[in-house]
Amino acid sequence: MVGTTFTYDYSSAVAPSRMFKALITDSRTLLPKLLPQFIKEVNVVQGDGEAGSIEQVNFSEAGPFKYVKHRIDEVDKEKLECKYTMIEGGPLGEKLESIAYEVKFEATSDGGCLCKMTSKYNVTGDFEVKEEEIKEGRESSLGVCEVVEAYLLQNPQVYA
Repeated sequence: MVGTTFTYDYSSAVAPSRMFKALITDSRTLLPKLLPQFIKEVNVVQGDGEAGSIEQVNFSEAGPFKYVKHRIDEVDKEKLECKYTMIEGGPLGEKLESIAYEVKFEATSDGGCLCKMTSKYNVTGDFEVKEEEIKEGRESSLGVCEVVEAYLLQNPQVYA
């Protein structure tokens, strides 16, 4: 059963293609490098990293969860869009079956981009997800975007 959908945007001074590569296509390598205090490693456990693959994010001891598994549903490198679903670990359990994510990177007139993120919470029974309950996850996602943006601004040759 579909529960609740939340959307939020992140504005960046970095070009959309660079943010897409950093946050989507090369995240398995880049995120553990930039955020070792939170992300221990990201491994493809099934598939080749493209649509249909399953990846597991293992968190450090500092994180609230041990791991999460995502199924990559769609990666469109031309449109700079990605869809994936959290299928195991993290906040999933008795009340949440899965969380489906859509991420789109759109160019802005200043050469940067707008990252549009949508999260669809698929609940068990009649459980209702409230915005304050997902605040920490949303802030964590935005924090990752900020760290990646800062890295890309300091290293303009990366993913150029």
